[in-house]
Amino acid sequence: MTNSLDLTGRIALVTGASRGIGYFLAKELAAAGAHVVAVARTVGGLEELDDEIKAAGGQATLVPLDLTDMAGIDRLGGAINDRWGKLDVMVANAAILGVISPIGHVEAKVFDKVMAINVTATWRLIRSVDPLLRLSDAGRAIIMSSAAAHSARAFWAPYAASKAAVEALARSWADETRNSPLRINAVDPGPTRTAMRAQAVPGENPASLPHPSEIAARIVGLASPSLTETGLIYNARQERFTTYRIPE
Repeated sequence: MTNSLDLTGRIALVTGASRGIGYFLAKELAAAGAHVVAVARTVGGLEELDDEIKAAGGQATLVPLDLTDMAGIDRLGGAINDRWGKLDVMVANAAILGVISPIGHVEAKVFDKVMAINVTATWRLIRSVDPLLRLSDAGRAIIMSSAAAHSARAFWAPYAASKAAVEALARSWADETRNSPLRINAVDPGPTRTAMRAQAVPGENPASLPHPSEIAARIVGLASPSLTETGLIYNARQERFTTYRIPE
């Protein structure tokens, strides 16, 4: 998918924008001309992002927010409405791994936090900005998922379950809005050189994985006003869309 697109005058919200894929996707969106609303818990990472976006001639608004603050997510939609009156692009990227562990050994507080940040906060964000995306002439939602949602590998249960839930949210939302200009797709970025990947697979050589900037460049085209696909999974490594049908 080409990333040569013009998002001038468009407003793009990115969660988890202080590092990893979210950081570089925010930079890609800004480079295409969008005003990026960058959301993350880590202020230092947001400030670094802001410096890089401005140095390249782009614009950003920083929103330090812990996504366990559900009321804060609700207020975010109101603030975007008050300032811009619409939203053109939403990237639900923020997520945590939790723990790689036998399912019976996962602590309740760990499971609850994975679900709160990966699933509940994503639903809350969708609810907060859905009316704003519908006000855009070409609203685009990008929901970050993972192959773990389908492979359901041993010891990955909380994370895999959370990503399966997120894909179900995206799929239902896409079906609800199929007859509108809004296009909604999930993304499987594939193994990427991020802190989360290092936590999940500590023995892996990070140099063997693509840099998050490379993956972000493959994803940003999903924000294009000319995109027609909706309700699908975009495989960033293969740069193609797939359906939700599980192979036999």
